Amino acid sequence: MPKASQTAYLQAYEYIRDKILSGSFPGGTKLVEERLAEELGLSRTPVREAIRKLDEEGLLEKKRVVNPTETDLRHVFEVRILLEGAAARSAAQYLNEEQLARLHECVEIGRSGTKEEIMKANFEFHDIIIQATRNPVMVDIIDRMQSIIYLFRKTVVAYKRPFLIDEHEEIYQAIAAHDGAKAEVLMKEHLKADLEFCLNYIG
Repeated sequence: MPKASQTAYLQAYEYIRDKILSGSFPGGTKLVEERLAEELGLSRTPVREAIRKLDEEGLLEKKRVVNPTETDLRHVFEVRILLEGAAARSAAQYLNEEQLARLHECVEIGRSGTKEEIMKANFEFHDIIIQATRNPVMVDIIDRMQSIIYLFRKTVVAYKRPFLIDEHEEIYQAIAAHDGAKAEVLMKEHLKADLEFCLNYIG
């Protein structure tokens, strides 16, 4: 893709994605290529490509903003529980001292940061652990789910799920102690608790 086309595509992608994630385009909203292209001052091609990408990521379906069902939520978390559980086991083996220190910083930010800082720290906490797998296929699967994961992460942070950060602390401690089996169990329990909490806000 030529550089100018890539820039236009990214502009369209980020604009539409941010509108969805902020709630400006609520679930069920039908996206119209012509209108979005006019708003952005772009041709329809980059807008069409952005919509296709967001459809792949699970935020759109047939050009409509998704309104995740309980089944959708369970499917996303089923994959996360399997992959991130395995990632936590890997992290206990592979993370170096610098990465462990950053993981702990994410826990501390989770206790005292602003909502935006906590969102970023929550993402980074999980991302450090996922990257520890050294498995590009696993990393790619999670990356393609990040936008839909963001919606659920926003729920657990905004509504202050009980014990969220305490669980991060326990996972960190297990990883720092190189106890892969415990880290895997704790990560799976953590994500199951996220799932149950999010189910209260679906529908």
